[in-house]
Amino acid sequence: MITISVCMIVKNEEDKLDICLRNVKSIADEIIVVDTGSVDSTKDIAAKYTDRIYDYEWTGSFSDARNYAFSLASCDYIYSADADEELDSENIEKFLKLKENFDTDIDIVQMYYCNQLQNNTIYSFDRELRPKLYKRLRSFIWEETIHEAVRLNPIVYDSDIDIIHRPGEGHAVRDLKAFERLIGSGQTLSERLTEIYCKELYIAGEEENLLNAKAFVAKLADAEGLGKDQLVRVFSIGCRICRVTGDIPGFIKYAARAAAGDMLSSEICCELGEYFSAVGDEREAALWYYNAMHETEAYLDIRSKEEFPHKHLKDADALT
Repeated sequence: MITISVCMIVKNEEDKLDICLRNVKSIADEIIVVDTGSVDSTKDIAAKYTDRIYDYEWTGSFSDARNYAFSLASCDYIYSADADEELDSENIEKFLKLKENFDTDIDIVQMYYCNQLQNNTIYSFDRELRPKLYKRLRSFIWEETIHEAVRLNPIVYDSDIDIIHRPGEGHAVRDLKAFERLIGSGQTLSERLTEIYCKELYIAGEEENLLNAKAFVAKLADAEGLGKDQLVRVFSIGCRICRVTGDIPGFIKYAARAAAGDMLSSEICCELGEYFSAVGDEREAALWYYNAMHETEAYLDIRSKEEFPHKHLKDADALT
């Protein structure tokens, strides 16, 4: 049977931590809690379950904190847990069976993250596979009988374990401020972080956040080498920024560039629907909401293809 280190980074989690640790203690051979500056009873709660509690000076990087937590682990595999996660009895049993019958060639185990669409999260599915269990020491394996090469791609196993995510509140305000600090300091966002930033802005950005992102998005829209999906996301959030902040020429520019490049998204169609509805042209608005539902795909917020246009069209039908 493999051994498992549960590694967590926490800060002010007194409302959630007890449930999480109570769940994971049955699957853990050691529990490591790294605290990044709690001023509540978080560490006292953690002490009921483990004596492996460490203080870590926050650097502004979640990766730094996770790497530190992982460096303290000593078991075969590391389970990366967050304080707002829960494992019910059925999924604890699944986890224990997995642990007992584990193929140690596996590098990463994915589990289903559930309850995703609460609190304006950036995810498009309520139940979505995520990597959660990691081999602590990965061996390099040579493959092929000739032209041999080291296997670099990890062996990933998709389990049927469900992890219930109960964040209590969204992290958008915190995350958007972090993105603004990164951009303000001159750092370049990776393609992955740029996509997440656009999603956070579209789903949860207030007018101030949208204004703060305007120059960044404009620069990105004119950058060379972006793929089609990247451009669709940029044009979509560009439309949102300009419509909400009253920059109608900018709004028209992003929408026109998207249409000219066959890059209309459900988000852009919804933004056009919102614009025409605001100026009193409900017939044109309905056309764009129909396009959002039936002729385009969502790139930033799945609700722009389903919930938002459906509600508007339903309301429009009620008025006729």
